[in-house]
Amino acid sequence: MSKYSFLTEEIEALKNDGLFNTIRTIGSAQNSWTIVNGKKVLNMCVNNYLGFADHPELKKRAIQGIEKYGVGPAAVRSIAGTMEIHLEMEKKMAAFKRSESTISFQSGFCSNLAAIPTLVPSAEDVLFTDELNHASIIDGCRLTKARRVIFKHSDPNHLEEQLKKEEGRRRLIITDGVFSMDGDIAPLPELAELAARYDSLLMVDDAHGEGVLGESGRGIVDHFHLHGKVDVEVGTVSKAFGVVGGFVSGSTVLTDYLRQKARPFLFSSAVTPADVLATIAAIDYLSESDDLVKKLWDNSRYFKEGMKKVGFDIGHSQTPITPVMLGEASLAQKFSKTLFDKGIFAQAIGFPTVAKGKARIRVMISAVHSQKDLDFALDLFTQTGKELGVI
Repeated sequence: MSKYSFLTEEIEALKNDGLFNTIRTIGSAQNSWTIVNGKKVLNMCVNNYLGFADHPELKKRAIQGIEKYGVGPAAVRSIAGTMEIHLEMEKKMAAFKRSESTISFQSGFCSNLAAIPTLVPSAEDVLFTDELNHASIIDGCRLTKARRVIFKHSDPNHLEEQLKKEEGRRRLIITDGVFSMDGDIAPLPELAELAARYDSLLMVDDAHGEGVLGESGRGIVDHFHLHGKVDVEVGTVSKAFGVVGGFVSGSTVLTDYLRQKARPFLFSSAVTPADVLATIAAIDYLSESDDLVKKLWDNSRYFKEGMKKVGFDIGHSQTPITPVMLGEASLAQKFSKTLFDKGIFAQAIGFPTVAKGKARIRVMISAVHSQKDLDFALDLFTQTGKELGVI
């Protein structure tokens, strides 16, 4: 028996359960229409909310970054990798987020791994985390010795029950801002009130709120006008901003502390000049105009209304994330393949990304979709739904 036989058995089990993820290959820039596995298809599953991934100005600034600063910093930030453009981007991001300060990391995932174990490292600490928080938050929690208390999804009452019971040297409440699979928004005002009442730090991962919620896409804290009441804002530029990287915004003392203690900052090379300059271009664009954010929301409303009209279950999303609920993973896989054959790229999502029995197609609406694109999608979703007995 091969020493790798357990891997083969696990893969076969995934295939039998309809949970094996066939990873498709992108052959062009991410746009409304994209080359996938050699075929031009309508792209409805990428996180390119504002179309920045192929935006002319971002591409221009990225090229300028490479020409002046090279392809990479070749060092960690704390030794020799902090370029002047990193500091410029952090200053601009802080101003955009209306916070005192920002520190940048290699990704949103790394930002959570940097913040959580650094702020509550001890077994004497306790953290309170929403049961549907993103995997990067879960992994950040695993990196600390702090006690982990899971509260019911978006349930301030249950959180308060736990806050009353659990004492700690430091207490940290953590939530996603927008939950990436269902598209619902965290009850941040209620969580902020509880954090203040129970002397706890409050952290929000706003990966799917950046570029989507708030004035010109400033995020969930701006959306609820909670500036100064949320201690740690984790964000990403790898979704709506169209590039790669993450950040933490908050007080100056917070970012100063993370610069001294956060392991992804100390032990992993800095973000590339191309990504940094493209991020600055995105911030500049959104600081001057909210036209793409408005178009994103117009497109979202149009598509959701069309899907509900023909009878699809699209859950309880409050954002452009549109889950098409199908139940069984095998059905979701078949639905996705049928759509792809017809010309739509919309991936099936099943366990462990979502709970068993909650498989779906997650449709990601973008500002670069035209009404013609959305009508095309509505027509083919309807055709496929009828063929497979979903509607």
